[in-house]
Amino acid sequence: MGIITMIIIGLIVGAIARLLVPGRQRIGWIGTIIVGIVGGYVGGTLGSVVFAPHKFSIHPPVNHLWLGSIVGAVIVLLIVQAFRRRV
Repeated sequence: MGIITMIIIGLIVGAIARLLVPGRQRIGWIGTIIVGIVGGYVGGTLGSVVFAPHKFSIHPPVNHLWLGSIVGAVIVLLIVQAFRRRV
């Protein structure tokens, strides 16, 4: 059940990130899910660095902290866009 939940949350977070980032992203549904999942880990890690620097860990944010996931997904999406422009 955890994998299905991660996919659904990744889709929601990735879709919100795509709405927040200007321009057109041609990544499809699977890319949106991947951006959301990876963004969750980026947001959780950044939250760990900012709010508990003495306890650094790589993990997704807690279920009720959607903001960290969305911020992480926006960062990942901007990196993907920058990479696609260079190639």
